[in-house]
Formats: sequence, C-alpha cells, structure tokens
Amino acid sequence: MVPVLAATEGSVAQTGGTPVPKNTILVVGATGTLGRQVVRRALDEGYEVRCTVRPRQNPADFLRDWGATTVQTDLTDPSSIPAALVGIHTVIDCSTARPEESADKVDWEGKVALIQSAQAMGIQRYIFFSILNCEKHPEVPLMNIKSCTEEFLKTSGLDFTVFRLCGFMQAIIGNYAVPILEEKPVWGTSDATRTAYMDTQDVARITLASLRSPESVGRILPLAGPRAYTTEQVVRLCETLADCDAEVRDVPVWLLKLTRSVLRSFQWAGDAADRLAFADLLSSGEDFNADMTETYRILGIDESSVSSLEDYLLSLIHISEPTRPLYISYAVFCLK
Repeated sequence: MVPVLAATEGSVAQTGGTPVPKNTILVVGATGTLGRQVVRRALDEGYEVRCTVRPRQNPADFLRDWGATTVQTDLTDPSSIPAALVGIHTVIDCSTARPEESADKVDWEGKVALIQSAQAMGIQRYIFFSILNCEKHPEVPLMNIKSCTEEFLKTSGLDFTVFRLCGFMQAIIGNYAVPILEEKPVWGTSDATRTAYMDTQDVARITLASLRSPESVGRILPLAGPRAYTTEQVVRLCETLADCDAEVRDVPVWLLKLTRSVLRSFQWAGDAADRLAFADLLSSGEDFNADMTETYRILGIDESSVSSLEDYLLSLIHISEPTRPLYISYAVFCLK
C-alpha cells in the first residue's frame, strides 16, 4: 500500500473555509473500464473514495462492497453535480458517453458543468483523461471535444493534470481474445494504424502517483504502453498465444466512411456517425504511441513495472510462469 497524506493535513475549500482532507477523492465514471480500476487502486492506497453513479436498474453495489461510497449524479443534469463535490479534495474524471448517448451532452456540456462546479466548490486537484493527438483531429467529434475540454480546463484556475490515452488492453479481450479462443470470427481492418495499448490497472496506478507529484500539476502527459500494434498484429498475437487460427472478417475502411456519410444524412443517427469518424484515422496509418520518458520521470514510475500486451494476454490464459518468457519471445518474434 502506498501511504497517502493524513486526513489531518487538510486543505481549505473556497466554500466557507471548511477544511477538506487531502485523501478524499471523487471518481466520476466509476463503473467504467478505467473508473473501477481507479476506485480499487485508490481504496488500496488508503484514500476515502466517493463514486458518482446514475440511477439504473442494476446499481453499482460492487463499489460499496469494496468500501467506496456512492452518490447519484448525472452529468447531463448540472444541478445534481455540486452535492457530489461536498467535502472532496480531488476529482478524477474517468467518464465518457456510452454508445447510445450524445457525446456533446455528456463529454462536452457535462464536463463543462463538472469543471465549473469544481471551481465553485474549491476542488484542489482535477484529473482528466483525454485522447492522444486529439488536437490534430478536429474532424473527429470526440477528439475535438477532448481538445476543447483541455483548453477549457487550462483556463479554469484548477490545479489539473491531463492524461492523454492511446487505448486499453481490456478492449482487446472482448473484441479479439475471447472470440479467437472460442473459435468465433473477429472483425478487423487492414489499416496501418498502430496503438500502444495500456492495462487499465497500470493507468490507475499512474493516476494515483500523479496526486503525489507536484510537478504533474498543470501538465498534459501521454499514457502509452511499451509497444504499438496494428489490428492485424493484435490478431496474430492472440492466435499465437491461444494456439489457434482466427477467422478474420475484414471491414474495408472505405465502407466505414461510406456508412458514416449515410448516417450523417439522418438527424437521429448523428451520434453514431460521429463515432464512425474514427474511420478517417484508420486510413491515415497514424501511430497512437508516445515517448513515456518524461511521464515516468515526473511520476516516479519504473518503466519495467508497466505491463506489455503479451504479458497481459498470457496472464489471462493462465500460462505457467516457467514457460511464460518463452511464449512471450515467440509471440514477439511472430510479429516481426
């Protein structure tokens, strides 16, 4: 367990001068792929964690079972936000719109309302997750929103840290690893875009490290895994580690673009079209990868402690430790 600052070392919020313990955290988007890992890590390190949850049929009981508290909050309802911030020192925003939701409503309007509420409530630290290279692609709605949110955060007066993400290893499990193990077809593209995936547990660990690093305040830091992969390389890696062949159904990038153009002609399908805008990046061959030297230095992270995709996948298929290095070496060789 990494010790956190004692609760008695409080900071003073702007609302009435009430001391707020430095170990109090609000995790927004706590039930998501990244959010739940941040919650778990923060609890393990001794923080008092509060989680925002939306009213739903399946409540997030697992968060309370872990020891966190929950508060009903909806980013699309700004009036629900201030109550969640009472007594909070640090906000860690892991939230994003679900596929069926509007990115404009959640990722832009909701985040602006959250940042404004954090200003008004005297929040001392604010962590935001963005997308690598977002400022280079204003034609992609979500990336444009992330870039605009970064700029808005810079003018907020909050002590912020922005992490620009490339991709999560966990996404590979449902999209590739499990279907290949179950001998089901997988969907892919033949593009040359490469992504340096990262384990969300490593992202959570690095996030909590930033709270102990004054040098990270006001910084925009990349988060990239040890190596970048194309979709084809990911499929080949899963095939090698699972010792089976995959049935890959290739989706031409031009078809994704055409689908987006058709959807854009229907007002009701606008959000789906916006999500397909990533097709433009698929045809660009861009690398979603970054040099992590400065991030590791600022946060005091040992580079060797960050999981590789090979190690992550091997841990899931339970290959024994004595044979693991051999399998990793062979898998990497197959990608060359």
